[in-house]
Amino acid sequence: MKKGRVINKIQGFYYVEIENNIVIEAKLRGILKKVNNKFNCVVGDLVTLSEDNSIIEITKRKNLLIRPIVSNVDYMAIQFAAKNPNIDFERIHLLILNALFHKVLPLVIINKIDYLSITEINLIKNKLAYLKALDIPLFLISTKDNIGLENLEEFIKDKITVIGGPSGVGKSSLINILQNEYILKTGEISERLKRGKHTTRDSNMIKLKQGGYIIDTPGFSSIDIPDIKNKEELISLFPEFQNFNNCKFLNCSHTHEPNCAVKEAVENLKISIERYEFYKKVLSLLNERWNKYE
Repeated sequence: MKKGRVINKIQGFYYVEIENNIVIEAKLRGILKKVNNKFNCVVGDLVTLSEDNSIIEITKRKNLLIRPIVSNVDYMAIQFAAKNPNIDFERIHLLILNALFHKVLPLVIINKIDYLSITEINLIKNKLAYLKALDIPLFLISTKDNIGLENLEEFIKDKITVIGGPSGVGKSSLINILQNEYILKTGEISERLKRGKHTTRDSNMIKLKQGGYIIDTPGFSSIDIPDIKNKEELISLFPEFQNFNNCKFLNCSHTHEPNCAVKEAVENLKISIERYEFYKKVLSLLNERWNKYE
């Protein structure tokens, strides 16, 4: 039996990379096939193959993303441009929230810094200074002038990274620079793609020059607040709050209660005001959601 990782999925066929970069076409077998669910085997899954190249076992996943559908991700790279288009700072907060909810480490990439003066670059650094408290790496790069790419390549080396960003931020240029010249698509995959525009194709893992994979993220603009179950779960997704847990009330929502340690930390600039305002906004929206289904 062979073990490998699903790197592509098209029309019920799974493409599994095993040792020595060999890609094998496989299908599900037995109980796995009977479970008619799009999540029963996904790109990123670590699987066991039988002698006839059927997938007979899927290793327990460390995480599962829905957009795109992919498992066992190490990093979610959130990419914006310094200019043209301008950075949507609130969207960065939302994407960080989604990454932490799905147990994926986020990192932030700001491209096109060649458009900026030193003063403008420092303004962006100050605006994103809260990332340090969250242990989220920030990469300021220019794909045009090859600035900052070496540090980014080294950081995601041998990891699986999902990358997302709005149109116009240079995501395709970055992926083209990072990816290996090795073509992942086998002849069989190419033939299936030629069958027409209605061919169902899941996430595609692109091999990196330095080792590891990168996965493009479709539906970036449609990502919303994740399915957070309660206030306590939401608070847990704001790591910087955890350092200030000596509120007067054990079930403090960190909004209206007196003697709240988090509010005091915000007032003393120990927690980002922008982050705190985003937290309150999300809590308000979630309260509407929770009350709707009570």
